Amino acid sequence: MGQYQGGLPPPPSSQQGGMPPPPTSMGQFQGGLPPPGQQRPPLPQGGMPPPQGQQPGMYGQQMQQTPNDLASPFGRLTVAGGESRAINLLQNRNICPPEPVEPPKANLRDDLKKVNTSPDLFRCTLTTLPQNQNLLNKCKLPLGILLHPFKDLSHLPVITSSVIVRCRSCRTYINPFVTFIDSRRWKCNLCYRVNDLPEEFMYNPLTKSYGEPHKRPEVQNSTIEFIAPSEYMLRPPQPAVYLFVLDVSHSAVEMGYLHSFCRVLLDELERFPGDARTAIGFLTFDKVLHFYNLAEGLSQPQMLIVSDTEDVFLPSPDNLLVNLQESKELIQDLLHQLPEMFADNTETHSALGPALQVAHKLMTPTGGRVCVFQSCLPSLGPGALKPREDPNQRAGTDVQHLGPATDFYKRMALECAGQQIAVDMFFMPGQYTDIATLSGVAKYSGGATFYFPGFHPVRGPAQVTRFERDLRRYLTRKIGFEAVMRIRCTRGLSIHTFHGNFFVRSTDLLSLPNVNPDAGFAMQVSIEEALVDSSTACFQAALLYTSSKGERRIRVHTMALPVSSNITEIYAGADQQAVVCLLARMAVDRSIMSSIRDAREAVINACIDCLAQYRNSVAGQQLGALMAPWSLRMFPLYILALLKHPAFRLGTSTRLDDRVNTMNQLKALPLASNMMALHPYMYAVHNLNDEGALTIRDQVIPQPPILSLSSERLSRDGAFLLDNGEGMYMFVGRSISVQFCTDVLGVESFAAIPDVMFELPELDNANSERVRSFVGWLREQRPFFPPLQIIREDSRQRMVFLQHLVEDRSESMFSYYEFLQHIQKEACK
Repeated sequence: MGQYQGGLPPPPSSQQGGMPPPPTSMGQFQGGLPPPGQQRPPLPQGGMPPPQGQQPGMYGQQMQQTPNDLASPFGRLTVAGGESRAINLLQNRNICPPEPVEPPKANLRDDLKKVNTSPDLFRCTLTTLPQNQNLLNKCKLPLGILLHPFKDLSHLPVITSSVIVRCRSCRTYINPFVTFIDSRRWKCNLCYRVNDLPEEFMYNPLTKSYGEPHKRPEVQNSTIEFIAPSEYMLRPPQPAVYLFVLDVSHSAVEMGYLHSFCRVLLDELERFPGDARTAIGFLTFDKVLHFYNLAEGLSQPQMLIVSDTEDVFLPSPDNLLVNLQESKELIQDLLHQLPEMFADNTETHSALGPALQVAHKLMTPTGGRVCVFQSCLPSLGPGALKPREDPNQRAGTDVQHLGPATDFYKRMALECAGQQIAVDMFFMPGQYTDIATLSGVAKYSGGATFYFPGFHPVRGPAQVTRFERDLRRYLTRKIGFEAVMRIRCTRGLSIHTFHGNFFVRSTDLLSLPNVNPDAGFAMQVSIEEALVDSSTACFQAALLYTSSKGERRIRVHTMALPVSSNITEIYAGADQQAVVCLLARMAVDRSIMSSIRDAREAVINACIDCLAQYRNSVAGQQLGALMAPWSLRMFPLYILALLKHPAFRLGTSTRLDDRVNTMNQLKALPLASNMMALHPYMYAVHNLNDEGALTIRDQVIPQPPILSLSSERLSRDGAFLLDNGEGMYMFVGRSISVQFCTDVLGVESFAAIPDVMFELPELDNANSERVRSFVGWLREQRPFFPPLQIIREDSRQRMVFLQHLVEDRSESMFSYYEFLQHIQKEACK
């Protein structure tokens, strides 16, 4: 293992990359991360001794605990609806469970629990809401909701009705948590107004019965979709329109992405979401703009060139966007020709800004989706940029240029959003591309960003594979056009900050020209009036969109949560993953508006303040202990993982585009994807067996336990698979058995494992089948394809794997145990 052989890396000798001193102003908790309670010193530098009984070492050293160790740190606190355990984290460091962490369930009546919305769709940082803002402030936990509104669902009730029942006052959709006064009236669960039921609602289309409104599907399902009547349409539903804007400058041609793009498009043209009206167009650019006339009846595509990038115009009023079915042969001809058409292009300039301007002109009559593929820094016309990154500062503690260099791309996004146009950006950078600036066109138009650094058929085949798999998913996944989303909440609650890719049209209305099933959103919540009118409070998200088939639809999610004035119950219901994901989004904003040092200090203080308050209010003061509620047992570990994440780490060389891309993902992806990136899953795969295995489609899928992200879990004779959602890494120890090498890797020995290996061979033996079936099963659970990289213990690539072991000490940050000691010291002040 080189310098890592035989032990953890030595502690850093300087302050660089450690905990920064507290900033002079941290802002208020309301609308931002919590301020520091006091002037706290940075994390201690130097080597804290390992905990008693634990020997340092990279491999094979398991933490040993006696039964007394496990029992003594627990206190038991009785709360309404069950028990809340208090755990001493300093004595129970092996808290990573062998299976995925389950979200807490709201402490509701059984009949309400059964119909509450799935946590895969809607989660709150606190599953028991404080009755008032003072109690929320006392808890020192952020209140917010995280939403995955357009997620692919295997079961979704769809209602076609001429009448959609809504509250006449607050416009809430009728849902399982309303109260029926009698068979003709219902009470809104958000504003408490009593409403009359329309006559049509008395009939249940599922049971074909009359007079039982409480059995209607709208009242039996907290997630439901309506096919909307005409009053929900401002204009006829728009068709599915797709415009592909392709960088063909020298850098783009050199990396060869056009071959992959055209091959995938040719395969997937028949599977594009849409109907008979679906339209498609292509625009390529370097220092000039190339349009393609694809009119039905032409013998071959006709290229039209616009060289004026300062005042762009459309060279033809028609046939630049064409019906997909009517012009399919011409489209296929163009896709066959494009890679060779620019194969010898030596033009290095990139006119991305003018290309976006003309795409806006072309798409304005219809709206739709613009898909941009960019390989380099734009250098010509409006939106031209200059390099801002200093490679020598990548490991520094003062990260500059996290925000945009110009507002051109944000203004472009807002113009597009006004015409129901979303822009998605695919980045394949060979060098610095200023994603901090360019991604603005996707952020504010409801688009998405995709990032494939090191893309090259020879030097980066894993990124090529990932690009092609992700592009297939992207082209064929469900899409919603001209969407708006409104979040409503019980009277007394107020939403004040939004996170995600959208444009805020009004205080509670998000404009989403496109919505996709992989987009996540978050909102921060405050309590403006005490929640004394009911024992439960509710949130409702309503997404109005046009389907690719031209139907106007409304997808509604409703979540109910209990309200309490007991601080123990608030802590017992904390959702540690939702808390960390909300803090991560807030920290991204803080990093851009202030600094990464400020954001890091703020998330550490959020952890310290919460556990200090729990100690003072609930657990009581125990000498030398760090007490946490069971619900927040992994909170400090997740905070440490956040600090070591590429978005926020300091003192470790991190390219600016890499950092900004991870920040964009934290802001725009759903909770499950964020948690995989922050705290990946690691498994031992050298001894897989069928114990506890799943059987899916006659295939046996092993189910190894999840391991802590610590080098103590590694062994030199093992192979370990790490899955962070975006990629998989198999780390092979130098003493791995010859049988594993031959059965699974198809080589004779450890020394024969190639330095570059990106896939497992299909070998006809039980060990190979077990490992491949497990990897395949993991991939099926991810919306996008995670490529696999096999890494030898002595490989120069080993840090790609080892950097994910967040419990270990790193070159600029301390181990999990040392971090707990710091938290304990500060919490006890």
